[in-house]
Amino acid sequence: MLAQRLKTQGYGYRVVNASESGETSDGGLERLPRALALHKPAVVILELGANDGLRALPVEAMRANLTRMIELARGSRAQVLLVGIRIPPNYGPRYTGDFERVFPELANQYHLPLVPFLLDKVALDPSLMQGDGMHPNARGEAPVLENVWPYLAPLLNKKPKTGGS
Repeated sequence: MLAQRLKTQGYGYRVVNASESGETSDGGLERLPRALALHKPAVVILELGANDGLRALPVEAMRANLTRMIELARGSRAQVLLVGIRIPPNYGPRYTGDFERVFPELANQYHLPLVPFLLDKVALDPSLMQGDGMHPNARGEAPVLENVWPYLAPLLNKKPKTGGS
């Protein structure tokens, strides 16, 4: 859907989905340097951490991994759009609160645009979610894009300097 919107609105970006299902921020950090070197993106949409939270991994480790990914992406001259994630309250208010604060704190620290919550207006609508209740289904893709687009569009140029996004 993102690639289609970019094309119809006259943007010359190529969308590369470098994610892996079930990946934690640690795995994303491990793979990012190669992806940056291979694709040379102009924009990196950084949406990682949900699996860290669902596995109750240490919040500070996730923060450190996201921090390093932001620094690596910026070091490669890519703009970064940080995407906030929320997790179910299963691990208690302290863990959940600490987890959710990472995203706005990093956005403030690095002066990044932040999508507050990727699944806003999607997560609580069962018709837009897969049976696992954690991932959007095909009908949920359009509202997810609508959540991201207002934060992504200001980062885009009609003629990008590099081939990726």
